[in-house]
Amino acid sequence: MKLIQKNKKAFFDNELIERMIAGIVLTGQEVKSAKQGNISLDGAYVIISPKEVILRNALIQQWKHASTVSTATYDPAHDRILLLTQRQREFLYGKRKEIRAQIIPLAVYEDKHMVKIEIALAKGLKKYDKKNRRKERDEKRNVQIIAKTKQISEDR
Repeated sequence: MKLIQKNKKAFFDNELIERMIAGIVLTGQEVKSAKQGNISLDGAYVIISPKEVILRNALIQQWKHASTVSTATYDPAHDRILLLTQRQREFLYGKRKEIRAQIIPLAVYEDKHMVKIEIALAKGLKKYDKKNRRKERDEKRNVQIIAKTKQISEDR
Protein backbone atom coordinates (compact mmCIF):
# COMPACT_ATOMS: atom_id res chain seq x y z
CA MET A 1 0.00 0.00 0.00
CA LYS A 2 1.24 3.45 -0.91
CA LEU A 3 0.84 6.17 1.73
CA ILE A 4 -1.00 9.23 0.40
CA GLN A 5 -1.57 11.34 3.53
CA LYS A 6 -0.85 10.87 7.24
CA ASN A 7 -2.50 12.57 10.21
CA LYS A 8 0.59 13.19 12.35
CA LYS A 9 -1.29 15.16 14.99
CA ALA A 10 -3.52 12.16 15.73
CA PHE A 11 -0.52 10.06 16.76
CA PHE A 12 0.73 12.76 19.14
CA ASP A 13 -2.60 13.77 20.68
CA ASN A 14 -4.09 10.31 21.26
CA GLU A 15 -3.37 6.90 22.71
CA LEU A 16 -4.25 4.45 19.93
CA ILE A 17 -6.10 1.36 21.13
CA GLU A 18 -7.29 -0.50 18.03
CA ARG A 19 -6.50 0.15 14.35
CA MET A 20 -8.22 -1.04 11.19
CA ILE A 21 -8.32 -0.33 7.47
CA ALA A 22 -11.59 0.72 5.83
CA GLY A 23 -12.67 1.45 2.31
CA ILE A 24 -14.05 4.87 1.52
CA VAL A 25 -16.81 5.82 -0.90
CA LEU A 26 -15.57 8.56 -3.25
CA THR A 27 -16.59 10.00 -6.60
CA GLY A 28 -14.27 9.70 -9.59
CA GLN A 29 -12.81 13.18 -9.28
CA GLU A 30 -12.27 12.70 -5.52
CA VAL A 31 -10.30 9.51 -6.15
CA LYS A 32 -8.05 11.27 -8.66
CA SER A 33 -7.56 14.23 -6.37
CA ALA A 34 -6.84 12.02 -3.33
CA LYS A 35 -4.26 10.00 -5.25
CA GLN A 36 -2.48 13.25 -6.08
CA GLY A 37 -2.30 14.02 -2.34
CA ASN A 38 -4.96 16.76 -2.24
CA ILE A 39 -6.50 15.43 0.95
CA SER A 40 -6.34 16.71 4.53
CA LEU A 41 -7.28 14.75 7.65
CA ASP A 42 -6.73 17.64 10.08
CA GLY A 43 -9.79 17.94 12.30
CA ALA A 44 -11.46 14.90 10.72
CA TYR A 45 -13.32 12.38 12.84
CA VAL A 46 -15.53 9.32 12.43
CA ILE A 47 -19.17 8.97 13.47
CA ILE A 48 -20.37 5.42 14.00
CA SER A 49 -23.75 3.78 14.40
CA PRO A 50 -24.61 0.08 14.22
CA LYS A 51 -25.66 0.53 10.58
CA GLU A 52 -23.03 2.86 9.08
CA VAL A 53 -19.71 4.60 9.57
CA ILE A 54 -19.24 8.18 8.36
CA LEU A 55 -16.05 10.21 7.93
CA ARG A 56 -16.62 13.88 8.70
CA ASN A 57 -14.50 17.02 8.02
CA ALA A 58 -11.94 15.30 5.78
CA LEU A 59 -11.10 17.77 3.02
CA ILE A 60 -10.56 16.44 -0.49
CA GLN A 61 -9.86 19.32 -2.82
CA GLN A 62 -11.52 19.39 -6.19
CA TRP A 63 -9.62 17.75 -9.02
CA LYS A 64 -8.15 20.49 -11.20
CA HIS A 65 -9.36 18.88 -14.47
CA ALA A 66 -12.96 18.33 -13.31
CA SER A 67 -15.80 19.50 -15.52
CA THR A 68 -17.43 22.84 -14.78
CA VAL A 69 -20.80 21.13 -14.19
CA SER A 70 -19.52 19.25 -11.14
CA THR A 71 -17.40 22.14 -9.84
CA ALA A 72 -20.39 24.38 -9.10
CA THR A 73 -21.91 22.05 -6.50
CA TYR A 74 -18.79 20.36 -5.12
CA ASP A 75 -18.27 20.56 -1.34
CA PRO A 76 -14.73 19.43 -0.32
CA ALA A 77 -15.76 18.66 3.29
CA HIS A 78 -18.95 16.64 2.75
CA ASP A 79 -19.53 13.45 4.74
CA ARG A 80 -18.11 10.25 3.26
CA ILE A 81 -19.23 6.70 4.00
CA LEU A 82 -16.61 4.23 5.22
CA LEU A 83 -16.85 0.59 4.25
CA LEU A 84 -16.42 -1.91 7.08
CA THR A 85 -17.81 -5.38 7.67
CA GLN A 86 -20.75 -5.75 10.02
CA ARG A 87 -18.52 -7.45 12.58
CA GLN A 88 -16.03 -4.56 12.48
CA ARG A 89 -18.82 -1.97 12.82
CA GLU A 90 -20.34 -3.75 15.80
CA PHE A 91 -16.92 -4.16 17.44
CA LEU A 92 -16.07 -0.46 17.06
CA TYR A 93 -19.53 0.67 18.16
CA GLY A 94 -19.47 -1.48 21.31
CA LYS A 95 -15.86 -0.73 22.21
CA ARG A 96 -16.32 3.02 21.72
CA LYS A 97 -19.26 3.07 24.13
CA GLU A 98 -17.54 0.76 26.61
CA ILE A 99 -14.29 2.69 27.03
CA ARG A 100 -15.59 6.13 26.00
CA ALA A 101 -13.12 6.54 23.19
CA GLN A 102 -13.27 8.32 19.85
CA ILE A 103 -12.60 7.07 16.35
CA ILE A 104 -10.11 9.08 14.31
CA PRO A 105 -8.59 8.75 10.84
CA LEU A 106 -4.84 8.11 10.86
CA ALA A 107 -3.78 7.79 7.24
CA VAL A 108 -4.98 7.44 3.66
CA TYR A 109 -3.48 4.77 1.39
CA GLU A 110 -3.71 3.69 -2.22
CA ASP A 111 -4.13 -0.08 -2.50
CA LYS A 112 -4.59 -1.73 -5.91
CA HIS A 113 -6.00 1.48 -7.46
CA MET A 114 -8.42 1.94 -4.55
CA VAL A 115 -8.28 4.53 -1.79
CA LYS A 116 -8.29 3.10 1.75
CA ILE A 117 -8.27 4.86 5.09
CA GLU A 118 -6.77 3.69 8.36
CA ILE A 119 -8.91 4.50 11.37
CA ALA A 120 -8.24 3.94 15.05
CA LEU A 121 -10.10 3.73 18.30
CA ALA A 122 -8.30 6.28 20.45
CA LYS A 123 -8.40 8.04 23.78
CA GLY A 124 -7.19 11.62 24.04
CA LEU A 125 -4.06 12.35 26.05
CA LYS A 126 -3.72 15.07 28.65
CA LYS A 127 -1.02 17.73 28.40
CA TYR A 128 1.11 16.12 31.09
CA ASP A 129 0.93 12.74 29.28
CA LYS A 130 2.22 14.35 26.09
CA LYS A 131 4.99 16.06 28.04
CA ASN A 132 6.01 12.75 29.66
CA ARG A 133 6.06 10.99 26.28
CA ARG A 134 8.32 13.66 24.83
CA LYS A 135 10.60 13.51 27.89
CA GLU A 136 10.92 9.69 27.66
CA ARG A 137 11.69 9.90 23.94
CA ASP A 138 14.42 12.48 24.54
CA GLU A 139 15.95 10.38 27.35
CA LYS A 140 16.05 7.30 25.11
CA ARG A 141 17.72 9.32 22.38
CA ASN A 142 20.35 10.66 24.82
CA VAL A 143 21.09 7.15 26.14
CA GLN A 144 21.58 5.86 22.59
CA ILE A 145 23.93 8.73 21.76
CA ILE A 146 25.99 8.14 24.92
CA ALA A 147 26.15 4.38 24.26
CA LYS A 148 27.23 5.00 20.70
CA THR A 149 30.01 7.42 21.70
CA LYS A 150 31.30 5.00 24.38
CA GLN A 151 31.33 2.17 21.87
CA ILE A 152 33.35 4.26 19.43
CA SER A 153 35.86 5.28 22.13
CA GLU A 154 36.29 1.63 23.25
CA ASP A 155 36.98 0.52 19.67
CA ARG A 156 39.97 2.89 19.43
